[in-house]
Amino acid sequence: MPQKSYIQSPRSAPNERRWHYIDAKDQILGRMATRVATLLRGKHKPTYTAFVDCGDCVVVTNASQVRLSGNKMDQKFYFSHSGYAGGAKTMPVRRQMEKDPRKVVYLAVKRMIRNNRLRSRQLARLKIFPGEQPKAAAKAS
Repeated sequence: MPQKSYIQSPRSAPNERRWHYIDAKDQILGRMATRVATLLRGKHKPTYTAFVDCGDCVVVTNASQVRLSGNKMDQKFYFSHSGYAGGAKTMPVRRQMEKDPRKVVYLAVKRMIRNNRLRSRQLARLKIFPGEQPKAAAKAS
């Protein structure tokens, strides 16, 4: 009995998107980011096709209350370089969490998705909020 491979059509993929809401309160950053990256890529679906953007939309709340295992809060640094001599910058995770906790979650998810043409489209469906609920929803109610 011959088996046939299923390839999802790029046109039908946006019609099958679902919304997932994840509460980051007291969750470990890496494990949560792995789950979010899987949902954004669509690997949890039986219709997953590697070269088609078939993932879902993800909303992460309480990003400011995410946990890091071990001593990463004090020992982990984010590194960036401007390209000029002496342009190296490091930012400890603790200071980044105080400044903007959304960036910590965003970078964790971004680095778990392969760097290809689909990554920017997949990350555009990720919404991160530092508090309990989005500001737009708070104003509406």
